[in-house]
Amino acid sequence: MKKRASIVAVILVSLGMLAGCVPVLVGGAIAGGYYLGKDDRQPARIAEDGSITARVKTRLIGDKYVDAFEINVDTYDGVVTLRGDVSNTIAREQAEKLAAGVDGVKSVDNQIRVLKPVKKTES
Repeated sequence: MKKRASIVAVILVSLGMLAGCVPVLVGGAIAGGYYLGKDDRQPARIAEDGSITARVKTRLIGDKYVDAFEINVDTYDGVVTLRGDVSNTIAREQAEKLAAGVDGVKSVDNQIRVLKPVKKTES
């Protein structure tokens, strides 16, 4: 399980580093103009936001209290938004703490919901 988490972390970090390379990878100026034209941020900011998202996800994956696959991470202008459902407040608070500790994060908008456990009924 630890090996799988490490592999996923490496993939996420790699994707974050490639975020700024999308125009080059997709086909140059035409695709790049379309991609960049849909966003008000500068290309460097888009790349940095992608890198922040990858670093947050990497921290979540490595944490024992947080199920990183249940949490969606988005970053826009350094503001990280966390969404998803967790089973307890410890996971919610830990996810926010981990995200806030990443370099470049200006603030964290924690929209993670804590779900009430489903009671089993006896048959």
